[in-house]
Amino acid sequence: MKAKRELMPNQQVELIKILKARFEGNINRHDGLDWRKIQSKLEDNTDRIWSLNEMERTGGEPDVIGLDKKTNEYIFCDCSIESPRGRRSLCYDEAALDSRKTNKPQNSAIGMAIEMGIEILTEEEYRELQKLGNFDTKTSSWILTPPDIRRLGGALFADFRYGNVFVYHNGAESYYAARGFRGLLKV
Repeated sequence: MKAKRELMPNQQVELIKILKARFEGNINRHDGLDWRKIQSKLEDNTDRIWSLNEMERTGGEPDVIGLDKKTNEYIFCDCSIESPRGRRSLCYDEAALDSRKTNKPQNSAIGMAIEMGIEILTEEEYRELQKLGNFDTKTSSWILTPPDIRRLGGALFADFRYGNVFVYHNGAESYYAARGFRGLLKV
């Protein structure tokens, strides 16, 4: 049976309070955006509120990082300093998870992102996020891997060290306690 993808009204109110406080405490991430307009969009998209709650519940600390002017949607991204704690020790995708015969992780990054209703960051999105702060200085995050690399068994991850973003490769079936993934959601 599929889990209900809806929050109770009191849970929605509480999450919106958390998001508003984070928005107000990190103006540098979204200078010029109006919280009232964002809150109105949130209240009109309860399915997206559920996804934002999943981001929050798993330690992502989602915050608004921009406005997609083409779609008029606000962009929320995981802004936790390190890769979200509740989304670590995951291999890259379902194929990688299925390929493991022993010591399987509980889930995959792509599988969990789909379950949460969010998108895993691309390399470009990851680099843009790093312009807003220093994220993943002790952890790393899986990023969306191009199909040609994935077909060969690899997957990409990134982190921030020595003042730079580094993108690396690993076998898609690998998983580490300090590697998770960051998500993005448009509302």
